[in-house]
Amino acid sequence: MPYNIIVLIKQIVDIDLLKVDSSTGTPQVQGLPLRLENLSKNAVEEAVRIKEKHGGKITAICFGTEKSTSAMKEAYAMGVDEGYILTGYTGNNPSLTADVISKKIREIPHDIIILGNQSAESYTGMLQGKLSSILEEPLLSDAVKVEINERSATVTMALENENIVAKAQMPVIISVTQEINDPRFPPVMQIMTAGRKKINIEAAQFSPDDKIEVLSNTAPRSERKKTVFEDQEKGITEIAKVIREGMK
Repeated sequence: MPYNIIVLIKQIVDIDLLKVDSSTGTPQVQGLPLRLENLSKNAVEEAVRIKEKHGGKITAICFGTEKSTSAMKEAYAMGVDEGYILTGYTGNNPSLTADVISKKIREIPHDIIILGNQSAESYTGMLQGKLSSILEEPLLSDAVKVEINERSATVTMALENENIVAKAQMPVIISVTQEINDPRFPPVMQIMTAGRKKINIEAAQFSPDDKIEVLSNTAPRSERKKTVFEDQEKGITEIAKVIREGMK
């Protein structure tokens, strides 16, 4: 049975090169190269695996700018069929992001929505729940395994102390973890073909009455105590003590 799948992807700065202004805690992103977020790759990979097994169509949605075409081309090369880039906002307000993306999702027939369980730059993990609330579609979160059967999806969900199995009827939203799969490296021919495919770029539809504002998006201060042990045996004893205390 074929399925219409929407996968949400995100282009971010290369966080391995990211630095933070020590005086303000503000991330310094100017001039950094952009790339497709790793969790977005996991989401695309899972969508492609479902399509390969059951058939159907994958539509990707990216909230970004005209520079996001490189991320969309990478998603195309992995197996996405059609892509939309929604422009006009580059901030990190999950409520606003959910509002805008949900408007586009409603225009696209779908059975499954797949996205990463959080973004690598903000780690709020809020988008999945907000989309579920707005679209009134069930959410299966933190998936490490997905199984599709007729009109239902069953996932193994990774919780803090255990994994549980949950099931929901379609249409369904599934957020995935990095442990769910190993994203593929597309062959050269698929990369070349992806570069020629049309990418739909549209202005995002904002709600004029949005009242939620992000007041701060800065890195927390980290002040670590540094202790040097010249006596190795004493150092090992103290470290073991700290580890034991942390495990209680």
